[in-house]
Amino acid sequence: MPKLIKTPTLIQAAGNKSKIIEEFVGNVNTQTQNISVAKMSAPSGWLEPGQKPEFQEITIVLKGELHVQHNDGIIIVKKDQSIITEANEWVRYSTPSPEGAEYIAVCLPAFSPSSVHRDE
Repeated sequence: MPKLIKTPTLIQAAGNKSKIIEEFVGNVNTQTQNISVAKMSAPSGWLEPGQKPEFQEITIVLKGELHVQHNDGIIIVKKDQSIITEANEWVRYSTPSPEGAEYIAVCLPAFSPSSVHRDE
């Protein structure tokens, strides 16, 4: 039977500025371990620590642009574009542009603090 998710759960974000994470599906909001789906709203100048997560992440930018730093450079993901990062691949997300970014993140398996492996 289909299950309506009436509201997301707000999740604490890592980084130098406040970023809003609204988890619709995942470990916290629905106790789903195989996938997480969250909407992110990051202000201009937000930068999180690098990470080497155990999950694949698919990101779709809805507004602004997201910078994805990886071992070989930086990829700029703009509105209506997406990016896939693979499990165990080092990445660092940021929003240096004036408008920041709003985006959807899908993690397979679901995001968890113990599986993200952030830089010290």
